[in-house]
Amino acid sequence: MESLNHTFFLWLNAPEHPSALALTLATFFAEQLIWAVPLLIGIGWLRGGEPTRKTMLVASASGLLGLLINQIIGLAWLHPRPFMIGLGHTLIPHVADSSFPSDHLTLWWAVAFSLALQRGPRIAGVTLALLGVPIAWARIYLGVHFPFDMLGAIAVAAICAWLTLREAHWYLLPSYQLSTGIHRRLFSGLIALGWVRE
Repeated sequence: MESLNHTFFLWLNAPEHPSALALTLATFFAEQLIWAVPLLIGIGWLRGGEPTRKTMLVASASGLLGLLINQIIGLAWLHPRPFMIGLGHTLIPHVADSSFPSDHLTLWWAVAFSLALQRGPRIAGVTLALLGVPIAWARIYLGVHFPFDMLGAIAVAAICAWLTLREAHWYLLPSYQLSTGIHRRLFSGLIALGWVRE
């Protein structure tokens, strides 16, 4: 399995001298696009009503649970990144920690799958899920992940999205009440101006 992982990685990894366009696109997908997740959740919370806010809380819980599970997996099994074993070309800096599963894609897909499973934002969830594919390619292309790291991310994200939606009755109401109370204190001025919903 590991030899297959290495073979797929070398197929997708950047050449020694990639084109400027490919490098720019890959860097954008690998490092910048992730900020769309907190931006989407933040806008949904600030501008949405109660159903939208609860949807964003469930999606956030899915992403956070995914990152927690990844930390546990990383502690139990340290899988080196390609540059840690001298494989391929690495074109962006990264900490030499465990590569499996990809934290980046776990967070992205956990939020995407959560939104896709809920009633209101399904189109946004499916769109985010599809955008995860070029992000996965970019992380491999730039040399910081193996292909199987992405399969692990899909599995963890799918489990987290399903579990946090299924068990929402345990945590959603208290977390919504707490978040709403904090929101009202932080944004009281903007709420009064009508720029942010109460």
